[in-house]
Amino acid sequence: MAANSVTFDFSGSSVLVSGGTSGIGYAVASAFADRGAEVTVTGTRESVGSYDGDAVDLGRFSSVRADMRDIEAIDALAGEFDVLDVLVNNAGTAFPDGLDEWTPAGFRAALETNLEGAFRLSTGLKPALRASTIAGGASVVNIASMSAFRAVPMVPGYSAAKAALVATTRNMALAWIGDGIRVNAVAPGLILTRMTEAMTDPSLAELTERELARIPAGRMGTPEEVAAMVLFLATGSSSYTTAATFAVDGGYLAF
Repeated sequence: MAANSVTFDFSGSSVLVSGGTSGIGYAVASAFADRGAEVTVTGTRESVGSYDGDAVDLGRFSSVRADMRDIEAIDALAGEFDVLDVLVNNAGTAFPDGLDEWTPAGFRAALETNLEGAFRLSTGLKPALRASTIAGGASVVNIASMSAFRAVPMVPGYSAAKAALVATTRNMALAWIGDGIRVNAVAPGLILTRMTEAMTDPSLAELTERELARIPAGRMGTPEEVAAMVLFLATGSSSYTTAATFAVDGGYLAF
């Protein structure tokens, strides 16, 4: 079989992944660390030890507690970096605090969690990103969602926030290109994480089959497949790529 793998080298690079303690964020953080980067992750728990029961190894990352709705925490985090090569805005969730997103409070909380936090963190880190000397320039990668492109009535706030994040990616990319900062987004499809593993339960077989029927690839994706796209967008090989959103969805959007 012919070899067709890609290798990345981020030795000496500084990377910040918000929401890097589980799921896609953890896969992204791990992928950068595996390739030599110095990685900082954010989470919402008090300490690294709080994640011991979640089968994740955070020992090789720097870890900072920062809720994306906590303005003071975000500003403090941004102030920790003099130089940053890669920022991955991954932190986010549907139904923040268990709120119904069809209520004004729930909708607002979803926007704060999934959009405003990423915007504030990015703008706060702009001086550090501008100071990067990494090949291809500093890179911001926003993690969007299929809900930015297709209606998901269950989570109107989350969907609106992700659609706005795609628009913010374009605007930020054009505004910051003169500062040597590239900004792109990755929109994952149905990815097998702790949040979606419930779909593998036999009792939800009908729901799972219905969702898989909309995916030409015929399967759920893995966090590692999303991470690979994020890594590419942070390399010098993508130096001519900015303001773009890449679907990693098994063909979902084309269906």
